Amino acid sequence: MQTEDLRDVRTEEFELNMGPQHPSTHGVLRMILKMDGEKVLHCDPIIGYLHRSIEKMAESRTYTQFIPVTDRLDYCTSMTSNYVYVMAVEALGDISPPPRAEYIRVIMSELNRIASHLLWYGTFCLEIGATTPFLYAFRDREKVLDLFEMTCGARLLYNYLRVGGVSRDLPPNFLKEMIDFLDYWEPIIPEYEDLLDQNPIFYNRAQQVGVLTPAHANRFAVSGPSLRASGVSYDVRRADPYSVYKDLKFEVPLGKNGDVFDRYRVRMEEMRQSAAILRQCAELIPSGKFIDLHNWRFTLPAGEVYKHIESPRGDIGCYLVSNGGDKPWRCKFRAPSFVHIQLFRELIKDVLIPDIMAIAASFDIVLPETDR
Repeated sequence: MQTEDLRDVRTEEFELNMGPQHPSTHGVLRMILKMDGEKVLHCDPIIGYLHRSIEKMAESRTYTQFIPVTDRLDYCTSMTSNYVYVMAVEALGDISPPPRAEYIRVIMSELNRIASHLLWYGTFCLEIGATTPFLYAFRDREKVLDLFEMTCGARLLYNYLRVGGVSRDLPPNFLKEMIDFLDYWEPIIPEYEDLLDQNPIFYNRAQQVGVLTPAHANRFAVSGPSLRASGVSYDVRRADPYSVYKDLKFEVPLGKNGDVFDRYRVRMEEMRQSAAILRQCAELIPSGKFIDLHNWRFTLPAGEVYKHIESPRGDIGCYLVSNGGDKPWRCKFRAPSFVHIQLFRELIKDVLIPDIMAIAASFDIVLPETDR
């Protein structure tokens, strides 16, 4: 075809649905893409396919009965979902867990952070075409789940935290098993990084892709590793310390460019910091009661409270309202995945189709906490 003939060639825009059943999407997220060939002109994320009325269910259950439901809020990190809810109940009822229970909660939260980041690492790599990292990650994640199973008998939905403490004490050999795991696992974290850090294909898929500036991140209320990858040093464990985090030493990893690569690097460093926190907890945990026993069907004084913690995905909060009864009058969760999905309209624009899942996966969204 002659060059002058190409002047008459026109491309036609079209719409493409990615999800909600697409095998590459996280859960049941639907993205309506306006395309010009391989280029994305506009992305409209659609949620709601997994809505279960969790917040409405709280109104018909006692404060204790609702704890197992919070497991389903984010099935990848059930411990932190339990945690933020029981913290809100305790704040409204002026209940103080024993010191040992506080350390146990932090131990479970950090183990769950490691398990969640390993799950993210494996599935993130799988979605951009790498199979081996997935096998490495799930091999070691199973060892963390063994520790959870030893403690509460479950490997996914734990129902372990209670108002006033935890449901049962740590098994006698738990701390030894945990340290043995860390001794095995910490030295091999570089194996995960070696698979990606020096890989030119991964560089092309991750560097300068999905760049999120600090100003943009703050405007959208981004939190967690996705915010810190943009260079913003905000971690609830430091900014608004809860439990025993104020007594523990750890760093807050930061990125520089806010791209897919930095979001990956921040999570890898966070796993090392979680290991450091766990070692400190193993040394500092006191003996004593693991729960402040009380009548499980209790009432709370009328009032409202908001509590938030640092989940593996970001700042998760619980707004709880009591009218003086034994059930919440209103229970509202602030979920980081819900916030981060809104970014896709901005970041999944003027990119090619292969970049879509690299960007979406780098935010580690989980649909259950989005569709509450």
